[in-house]
Order: sequence, then C-alpha cells, then structure tokens
Amino acid sequence: MPGSRKLGRATDHRMHMMRGLTTYLLENGRIETTVTRAKELRSFAERMITLGKTPTLTNRRRALAFITKEDVVKKLFDEIAPEYANRTGGYTRIIRTGPRRGDAAEMCIIELVKDEKPEKKRAAARSARGRAARAKRAAQTPVAEAPAVKETAAEEAAVEETVAEEAIEE
Repeated sequence: MPGSRKLGRATDHRMHMMRGLTTYLLENGRIETTVTRAKELRSFAERMITLGKTPTLTNRRRALAFITKEDVVKKLFDEIAPEYANRTGGYTRIIRTGPRRGDAAEMCIIELVKDEKPEKKRAAARSARGRAARAKRAAQTPVAEAPAVKETAAEEAAVEETVAEEAIEE
C-alpha cells in the first residue's frame, strides 16, 4: 500500500525526504536510491505527473505545495506531463543495480519512462503475431514434392544421340 513504508524516519522527516526526492526526480529525470525509497517515491512522482496532465490553477497550486522548486513545477506542467498525455499510469521505471558498497543496501535507479510510440509497438506486435501464424500454417500444410528439374537442351540432345546409337546397334 503506497504511503505505508516508514523508512525508519519520523513522519515529517519522511515527507520532507519524499518531497526532495520527487523534486529531484522530476528535475533530472532519473536518480539512484535504495529500492524501498524508490518504491515509495514512485507513488508520489506518478501522482504529481497525473496532476500535471490537467493544467488548472488548482492543480498547479497543489503541485507547488509538494514540490520544493517553482521551476520544476513549471517543467512538470509544460514539458513532462504533456509527454504522458496518452498514458494512464506507469510513468516511472525502477531498475535494480545491486548492493551498495558499505552497508549492502539494495540500490536501484528510478527514472521517468520515455514515451515510445505506441503505434510502433502495436504494429510490431501485430507483425510478430502474423509471422507466428504464418509459420504455424506452413508447418501444418503438407509439403508438395518439388517439380523435377528440366534438363538443358544440350543434355537432351546428348540423351537423344545415345538413344539413336543404341537403336542403330540393335
């Protein structure tokens, strides 16, 4: 459940940390942090991007109340949120990078997902399905025997001469 991780901190310290991480993520596009912080940060960042998709004064004020830099709010409403206009969620990606040297905390990179063209993905999926279906049909249909290869004119003439010679000898 989002917002239920305590992260070993008091509520006010935890909220300030999440505000700072959200601001930094929206400002830079990716950050490296621990996996548990990233999982908690994901819900805050996605909530801010969802606010930015509807550019009303109320949503701008709500974002300003949480994000600590005004220029990041401007970037959120002008650049980041319009990129995700056709997406209903899943604006962030968590990539695990391994343990941290020193305390072996599981580290990861959390980044904003670049919005790829969904039409290309769909077309690629359709063509892959089509190739698979054609291959399946081809495997099921019986293979016709290949037609005999025609001999060349020179080979035909040689065969006729051999037949003629055999006829003369008889």
